This record gives sequence, structure tokens and C-alpha cells, in this order.
Amino acid sequence: MISGARVALVHDWLTGMRGGERCLEVLCELFPDAPLFTLVHVPGSVSPVIEQRRIVTSFIQRLPPATAEYRSEASLGLKRYYLPAFPLAIRRLDLRGYDLVLSMSHCVAKGAPVAPGALHLCYCFSPMRYLWDMYGEYVGRRRGMVRLLAGPVAKRLRSWDRRTNGVHEFVAISNYIAERIRRIYDRSAEVIYPPVDVSRFEIADATDDYYLVVSALIPYKRIDLAVEAATRLDRRLVVVGTGPEESRLRALAGPSVTFLGYRSDTEVAELYRRCRALVFPVVEDFGIAPLEAAAAGRPTIALRKGGAVETMVGLDDGDRPPTALFFTEQSVDALVDAMLRFERARDRFDPKALRARAEQFDRPIFKQRLREWIERRWREHQTRRAC
Repeated sequence: MISGARVALVHDWLTGMRGGERCLEVLCELFPDAPLFTLVHVPGSVSPVIEQRRIVTSFIQRLPPATAEYRSEASLGLKRYYLPAFPLAIRRLDLRGYDLVLSMSHCVAKGAPVAPGALHLCYCFSPMRYLWDMYGEYVGRRRGMVRLLAGPVAKRLRSWDRRTNGVHEFVAISNYIAERIRRIYDRSAEVIYPPVDVSRFEIADATDDYYLVVSALIPYKRIDLAVEAATRLDRRLVVVGTGPEESRLRALAGPSVTFLGYRSDTEVAELYRRCRALVFPVVEDFGIAPLEAAAAGRPTIALRKGGAVETMVGLDDGDRPPTALFFTEQSVDALVDAMLRFERARDRFDPKALRARAEQFDRPIFKQRLREWIERRWREHQTRRAC
């Protein structure tokens, strides 16, 4: 793909297969021989496409309990214990000898060092949420995190995060994140939307009567709104995911709410295709779950903020077939009202139109756009060096 260039990949950590790791998987396919540098790797936690390459970790890998956290919460444990050390750890990775460094970053991967004359391209999921826009949501209910990020530590980390001189070009996962990059880093960014693997999903002949949440159970996701709304309406809600909020959410839930914990991709795909609708009460940077639901022919009840506004078509948003019913206030009352409105309008959602919308974000499209962006930037870099 990049003839003659020595390429290195950088990712924050490898502790499970979430949206960022699915993007990384595509990058690994584009550069099958490139080594992968990361802070921490929990063996077996990511796909074979990622696991089979040479993975180089930082000194944090050797610190307990960096890999002792169970898989679904490993990244939370890392931040709780070692976040102040992340900048040092990423800067100590040895990337000398590489002509092209490709980072995928939502934390510190963008800070990876590059050799003089090398090109560093960053696919940015977000500037660090827990330092900027979502600081309160991340730390509000975690005493350990509050102590960790309060005062001078948070100030020092923000100062470090603003420094982006090592990145030559950014690309963002959404216009929402491109604006955040402009505001925090004072840098411009193109937009390449992350992929949904449409082939994983099928449209069901008939659906069941449950609403669905697929999410990590962490504070900013606001799964409590879905739990309380379903409890108030006595509607079946199935929650897929794990995280530190689980015990609190279980305490809020009535008998109509079921927590399934971790489920495999195959099980999740089946849950999508038979649900009434996905419930998505979060301000998300992009939000892959609504597109996964759409790939299975199912609509989303979503907060009208963040990335969902870019990927979903609202029920009354013009002439295009709708894929979501939006609500505007992040509250239980607003979500209850939205669920009742959905039940009156559910026949207006066409499963085939929903899948067609998801296909606009399909994995091969992402792969081609990412390839073209990297190749274009590499050619420009080579031209500048030749002048």
C-alpha cells in the first residue's frame, strides 16, 4: 500500500473489542506486517487479526494490576491507577526507524514519538473525554478518579494533551469530534466515519417486545435513564454490557429490566434483530450501536446530540426514510415521552430502509476511505520532502 515505507501502528491499549478496536482491525488489514505499539495488551482480548502481529507494550504492562482487571473493565483500571504516567509511557515507546506512524487515539496514542522526517497521521476518536467535556460524568461517582484527576494532576495532563505538534494530520470520527479537535487542539481534521460490519446482522421476520441497550455501564452513558424509563412504563428492557455502574443500575431497575452482562457478537446480533428499538440516551462521539441496530433493521430512540445526529435520520426530519426517533432532553421524563411516541409511530420505520442507511457506513467503505486518506497524505509528505 505504501511502497518502501516502514510503518508502525499505535493504539492506546488492547483490553477488549470495542468500536476503536474494530477500526484498528481494519488498519491492521491494510498494514499486515506493521508492528503495533500500545500501553498495555491483555492477551486474547482482541481479534485474531490484531493478536497475530508483533505487539510492543510500554512499561505499564509490567505494573500490577495493569492486566489483572477482568477484560471488560481493564481500561477503567488502567485510568484509575496509571493515567498520570500515560504521557511518559507513550513517549518512551521506541519508534525510531519508522517512516510512517499511524495512531488511533482517544487518550495518549497521538503523543507517540516519531523520528525526524517521519510522518505521523492520527485517527482521533476524541481528545481525552475524562479531561475535557465529560470530566464531570467520568469522575463524579468515582472517589478514586476524583482524587487522581483533581487539581494539579488534571491541569498538567490537559497541558500535555493540548500539545499536538507531533501529529502532522488528524482525521476525526465525526464532525462532532472534528469540532472538539478544533476547540481543544486548535487543529483542523477531516472526517472519516467509523465502520459498521453490516454483514454481521440480518433482518428478522418478526420482533419481540423488548427494548435494547448495548453499552459499557459507565456514568456518562446514562443507562440509568433507560432503566428508570423502562421501569416507570413497565416495558421490557434488555441491557447488554458490564461496568462499574452495574450494581447501581440493578438497584434502580424494576422487574421488567434484565441485565445480560457480556455477550458474544453473535448473541448481540440476534438481540438487535428481534428488539423493538435500541435505546440510546448518551451524548456519543460517534455511536456505533444505532448503526448496528439499523443494520439489523431496527430503529433507535436517541438523544438528539453528538454523533447520532450525523448518522441517524429523525422521524420527522424531511423526506428521507427515518431511522431514529429523537428526544432533546437528557432526562427520564423526555425518554418516557419518546418511548410512548415511538410505540405510536413504530410502523413508520421500514427495516429495509434502516439497513440501507447502515450500508452507507459499511466496513468496506471505511477501509477504502481510510486507505485513500493515508495514501494521499503520504504522497503529499513525499512531495514536501523532495522540494
